[in-house]
Parts: sequence; structure tokens; C-alpha cells
Amino acid sequence: MEKPLIAKMIRNSLYQYQHTIDSIPLTKADYDYLSERILHLYHNGKGELHEIVEDVVYEYLTQNEE
Repeated sequence: MEKPLIAKMIRNSLYQYQHTIDSIPLTKADYDYLSERILHLYHNGKGELHEIVEDVVYEYLTQNEE
């Protein structure tokens, strides 16, 4: 699976949380971390790709709200 596709899916997921292209709070390191986590879960059969992306992004946002 290609990382650019995963990055696009992450961005699209963030749009659901009222972020815009200019307000996405992720660095390259954040994208790398989230992509690796998503791919790990996907390759280990933890669900459908879009569901995993939604879950990982939600988890990331709720843990970093503080």
C-alpha cells in the first residue's frame, strides 16, 4: 500500500473534524507515525482500511487535545 494514499486518507479524515488544508495540525513525523500505525493494523487484519484510518486519526486527535 502506498503511503501517499494513506496520507490523503488521513487528510480527508481530518476534514471531518473541521480542519482545512491550512489548519491540519500534523507534521511529516506525525504523518509517518500515523501511516505506519495504520499499515501495521491493516496488514494484521484489524479491519477495513477506511475504518482503521478513522479510528487512528480519532485516537490521535483525542490524545493530543490536552
